[in-house]
This record gives sequence, C-alpha cells and structure tokens, in this order.
Amino acid sequence: MTTPRTGTEELGDPKSSATQIAEPGAVTLVIPTFNESGNIRELLRRISESVPARLPCEVVFVDDSTDDTPDVIRSAAQDCAFPVSVLHRGEAVGGLGGAVVEGMKQAGSEWIVVMDADLQHPPAVVPELVAAGERASADLVVASRYIRGGSREGLAGGYRIAVSRGATWLTKALFPRRLRGVSDPMSGFFAIRRSVVTADVLRPLGYKILLELAVRCRPETVAEVPFVFQDRFAGESKSTAREGMRFLGHLAGLRAASPVARMIGFGLIGLTGFVPNLAGLHLLTAAGMHYLTAEIVANQFGVVWNFLLIEVLLFRDRRCHRHWADRVGRFALLANADLLLRIPLIALFVGRLGMAVLPATALALLTTFVLRFAATEALVYLPGRRSAPRARRRGARAVAEERVSP
Repeated sequence: MTTPRTGTEELGDPKSSATQIAEPGAVTLVIPTFNESGNIRELLRRISESVPARLPCEVVFVDDSTDDTPDVIRSAAQDCAFPVSVLHRGEAVGGLGGAVVEGMKQAGSEWIVVMDADLQHPPAVVPELVAAGERASADLVVASRYIRGGSREGLAGGYRIAVSRGATWLTKALFPRRLRGVSDPMSGFFAIRRSVVTADVLRPLGYKILLELAVRCRPETVAEVPFVFQDRFAGESKSTAREGMRFLGHLAGLRAASPVARMIGFGLIGLTGFVPNLAGLHLLTAAGMHYLTAEIVANQFGVVWNFLLIEVLLFRDRRCHRHWADRVGRFALLANADLLLRIPLIALFVGRLGMAVLPATALALLTTFVLRFAATEALVYLPGRRSAPRARRRGARAVAEERVSP
C-alpha cells in the first residue's frame, strides 16, 4: 500500500484535523490478539464506522491464539472496505509487546496506532490520536485515562485499579525524564510515527509496549488525548500475576539499560549477597564445620543468590548468548577469583604504597568490584564470536502473514 506523504501545508497547519489527512493508508492499526474470537467482528464493525470515514486505514492483526481467532478474522475481514492482514506467530516471543513489534514492522503508514482487541480501547479515538499528533508535530500520542476527559471506569474492581495506579507511580518514578508529559505510561492505546520506531533496539517483554517504546526509541515530542477505558466486550482479561512479575522484570531491565545503572545495580545486588553468605556461615559453623571451610562454602550461597538476581534484573536480554551452565560456571569462577585477588591487593597497598589496613581494604574492594563487574559483563553476558549468529537465529521466529481483505 502507498506510504502517505508528509510535510504538506495542511498537516503543518495548527488548525488541521483528521478529516484533512487524505492520503491512502494514513494510519496502520496494529492489534495483537490472543484468543479474542468473541471480540473480532464487533471490533472491525466499530473500526469501519468510526475510522475510515475520517482517516484512511489498514489493520494488522498479530495473532498468538490457540483458538479460532485467525479464522474469525479472515471471515469478518471480508466485509471490510479497508485492508486487513493477519500474522499468526509460531511462537509468542516477547508476549503482547513482541506481537506489537512484529506488527509495526509490517506497517505501511507514517502513523501507527496500537490498540487492544477487547474493545476497551474505543476505535472512535483513533482519528483524534493522529490529529493531535499532527497539530502538535508530536512523535508519540498517548490515549490517557488520567487527564481531563479521561476515565478508567472499565477497570473492574478496586484491586485492578490499585495495581494500575501503583504500577503507574512506580514507572514514572523510575523514568522521570523519559516519561515527562506522559500521565498514563501503562496505557496500551497510543499512536506513534513509524519513523521514530527503531525495531532493532526494542526488547519487549509482556504487555506494556508503550514503556519500551518511550524509553528505548526516545520520541522527542509527546502529546496526550483523553479516553474512557471501556468494559471488555467479550472474553477474559489476560492480566495475571505472572504478567505482573514479567512487567517488574521488564522495568528492571529497562532501568539497567545504561552501563552506569548496571554497575550500580550490580553493586547493590552484591551487597544483598551478604545475607545468604552470613546465614550460611552461621549454620555451617553451628553444625561444627571449621570456620575457614565454612566461609568458602557459605560464599557459594552468596554467589548463587547474586547470580539469580543478576540474571533476572540486569542481564535478562543477554541470557541467550550462552548456555545457562556456561554462565553459572563463569560467574562462579569470577566471584571466587575476587576473593583470591583481594588479599594480594591489600598486601600491595599496605606494603608498597604504605596505606593503612582499613583504606587499603576499602580500595581493594572497590578495585575488585569494578574488575568483577567488567569481567562479568564481558565474559559471561556478551556474545562470543560463534554465539552471536546463533542467538540471532534463535530470536528469529517464523511469522505467517496473510492479507484477508483488499
């Protein structure tokens, strides 16, 4: 389909509206689906009623379903006057966020609108998102529940409201600069310019793709449009405790994306490792083990603790480069080498440099910490020459695309 021209006088006019955007395929709607067969016909009907009349569009469904959702899409698309495609993924890599990225790669329009299939995101707002983006020359336009005119009334129950609000506060606290001007970073309903999306840098996990795009793609100008979060039309919510844990892990991974943040996180995790270390030392010596032997064994408890946290919180997206046993062995070797290196360093600082024992110990700890962090990143989590191509092949998954309406 034709990619719309940009930079026309009408689009640059602050008074422009969605009705002035007349190029074919002006917006691509990317809709991830997982067992949403009961919502498809009503969703396409509402899109037909509210979007093409004001804004030419195409719809790309990215489907991970185990039910008949793809068949329902094919059938319902026959009544649509706009192009509808369905991409069924062989493996749901990255969850809903990964599905959205796959759909963005297929987009044929300058504007991409991401929305859910359950009709909690009203299609009538789609033209308003694009119009607001053109008026403000924005790269990203978020449909927000938390500005004047918006509402979260479709969130069922106080528990879900509390979780949503808590996640919003946590996210904004962790990324104050990147989310400046975004009142609803947990929204799954937004418009983004295709030129802003750099798919290669995205590492989606779970269902909060907006946060991933805002942090990694760094859109310069952000606008917001209010919307009322609707009740789900059919089916059951996909929000689960497991998805919540994946979201927390994703937050930690995003926050640790910079080397400085990773080093700080590495140090904090190392400090927490003293807890299992000391607990193990207490139990082993109480059982009669010699304190030196107990210290060596107890140190391994701290090593395992640190390894697990580092895997989940700092290097989640790099675990594919090496087998887990290889990572464990390398990490344990570096952690124990830290002990062997620290004593000679203290002796060097005291004997050769004339330092007192306490500052010499502190300097040795700092030195070995920096070396251990650099070695861990380089030797455990960066890909080797042979593992990088293999990792890329593992990351590539077959996607079957099918155009099901003209």
